Parts: sequence; C-alpha cells; structure tokens
Amino acid sequence: MNRFEAFNFKGKRALIRVDFNVPLNSAFEITDTSRIDAALPTLQKILADGGSVVLMSHLGRPKEGPEEKYSLKYLIPYLSKVTGTPVKFADDCVSEAAFQLSSTLRAGEVLLLNNLRFYKEETKGDRDFAAKLSQHGDVYVNDAFGTAHRAHASTTIVAQFFAEENKMFGMLLGREIEHMDKVLKNSKRPFTAILGGAKVSGKIQIIENLLTRADTLVVGGGMMFSFIKAMGGEVGNSLVEDEFLELAQKTLQKAKEQGVKLYIPGDAIVADAFDNNAGIKEVAASAIAPGWMGLDIGVKSRNEIREIIMASKTILWNGPMGVFEMENFSHGTRFVAEAIAEATEKGAFSLIGGGDSVAAINKYHLADKVSYVSTGGGAMLEYMEGRVLPGIAAIRGE
Repeated sequence: MNRFEAFNFKGKRALIRVDFNVPLNSAFEITDTSRIDAALPTLQKILADGGSVVLMSHLGRPKEGPEEKYSLKYLIPYLSKVTGTPVKFADDCVSEAAFQLSSTLRAGEVLLLNNLRFYKEETKGDRDFAAKLSQHGDVYVNDAFGTAHRAHASTTIVAQFFAEENKMFGMLLGREIEHMDKVLKNSKRPFTAILGGAKVSGKIQIIENLLTRADTLVVGGGMMFSFIKAMGGEVGNSLVEDEFLELAQKTLQKAKEQGVKLYIPGDAIVADAFDNNAGIKEVAASAIAPGWMGLDIGVKSRNEIREIIMASKTILWNGPMGVFEMENFSHGTRFVAEAIAEATEKGAFSLIGGGDSVAAINKYHLADKVSYVSTGGGAMLEYMEGRVLPGIAAIRGE
C-alpha cells in the first residue's frame, strides 16, 4: 500500500530516487522536461509538509567515472524554477561534502546529488554504496518507475536501510502501479490489448501473459507479419523473425484454446522501399509480392480494429501499427490512437505504455484524451509480462 499521501514529512529529510535522465542539447539545456515535471507533485507534497528533499538520479551512461557532460548540475536552473527554491548541489553523491549538505538541510530546502552512475557500484547494486546513500535521508521515497525493473543500489538495495514505515512509493510511481494493476488485475470487460512494434521477440512474454487476461488481442506493426507467415501467408520483403514462426503458431493455438480473440490485420499498406516516398499500394496482408514490404495496416483493418476498441471497457496499447515516423505510413497508428481517445471519452479505461506508443499519443496531441500514459518504458513492459520488479518489491516487502 502506498503510504505517501498519508505520511507527514514535517522535520524529515526525504531521500527520493527520481528519474531525471532528461535529454540535453549541445548547450546543456533540457529539451524535454516531462520527467522532472512528473516528479513535482511528490516534491511539492514533502516541501509543503515542512520536510526537506534530497534528490538522487542517473543521467546518461557514463563509462568510466565522472564525465562533465553527464553532470546533473545542468538541471539546477530548471529545478530551482519549478520548485520555487534555490536548489543546492553536491558534486559527488557520497562525499563528505555531500553528507554535510544533506545533514544541515532545513525545512523547505532541496539538495540534488550528482549522477549516481559516476559510481559503478550503483548499477552493481552494491550494498556498501547503498548504505552510504541511505545516510542522506530519514525517509526513502522511490518515485522512479522507469528504473524500477533494475536492482540498482538506489532503486532497490537502499530500501533495506529504512524501516518499513519509512520507505514508500512517491506519487508518480504509486500512480503507475495503480493504473497497471487496474488493467492487469481489475480490468472491466471486454478487455482489449493492442500490441504493435517491429518484432515478436520483444513482446512474446507480454503476449503470453495477456492471453490469460484479455478478451481480445490485436497484433499490428511489423510483428504481425511473423504471425501471417506462420499461418502460411506470403509477406514479401516484410519484417519477419523466422526463428519465432513456430512460437507464433503455438500462440495462435493457445489463444484459440483459451477463447481469446487474436486479431491479425487482413490488409496492409505496402511499399517497394523503406522510404516515405516509395511506391505504395494496398493489398491483402497475406498476399504481398516479392520486393514489397508491409509498413502500415490497411483501411479495412483500421475500421475493424476501431470496432473492437469501441466495444471495449479496458484498453491497453503498446506499440504502433506501422512506421508512423514516416507520414505515408502513419495513418494506421493515428487511426488507432484516435479510436482509443474516442472510446475513453465514452467511458472506457485506456492505458498507453511503451516509448513509441507514448510518442504517438503525444504526436497527435491525445495524451489528455486517454486515461493514463505510462512513463515506464522497459519497467512497464516487464510489469506487463507479469514479472516482479525489484524496485517495487523492495517497498512492498515481496
């Protein structure tokens, strides 16, 4: 249970694991502040209670110790602006100077520790390193869902050094779990899962888990062609993982046995090159000629998927229907996004997760038209696969 909102942080130093792995341009300016913005409600609650905040995060993938371009100091101007207080900075996350700063924090003050990954001990889940980090706070708050699937020192191991009542999920991570559980454990029927993207290999565990939960599973994107070939169709030069054809056949059989409708698009927009300006035509998805490749779902399939979506009470969408980065092959993805938004308006619960799906929802300005957009990426996928995430288990005591 998330204790965060009921907890009174007055007089407490809250050590918060955030995901501030934000993109920076060549002038070290933040180009997308959404990850910082998502953590603000957690920070604001603690500061409003009369607590102080110690922030820890990673940025990028430094190879050998500290690298100037991966310093978190570049986040200070924006953080100071949105928190309304001058943010203090520790140039090293476990130095004596850092401990001096955190131990003297006053109510309402914010300290940002430098990049955790300047230490290899972070990603190794080193217990001694985690013990040092724990000295920065009286309370541990994990609000970094994007790293909850990693058993790193700051996301998992550090929780061991706090009593049960003093470790908790922040508001962002708490919402992520709440909404994912609403889909996986408490879904209203009919429940439709829409999976897209390039490869079957990256989604097979999600498919297997959803086959025990969903009423309808829609498979689009490049991964649909592995299923079509497994059913004996001709897919031309479309993306196919031949080593997964047998597994695709077994998945089709398993869906049939469990009474799950597995929908594979029957038509496709094909091109004679992987290029927005290539020759284009619409054909049956199982009759694609050599030299042609499927890059989007066809019009008939779009309308059939829309009917499925509009009849659903719970909708999970992970992965685009085609190469939506190219305008000529973006129509299927946009059509599905708009149908999900329409179904949500009529009362369905919709969860959008995975980088490309989130990018599509944002591209078409529909983020506020769906129920929830997950920030989790890989963590969200692993949770949907039915795995126990170390960062979540560390708080729940699993």
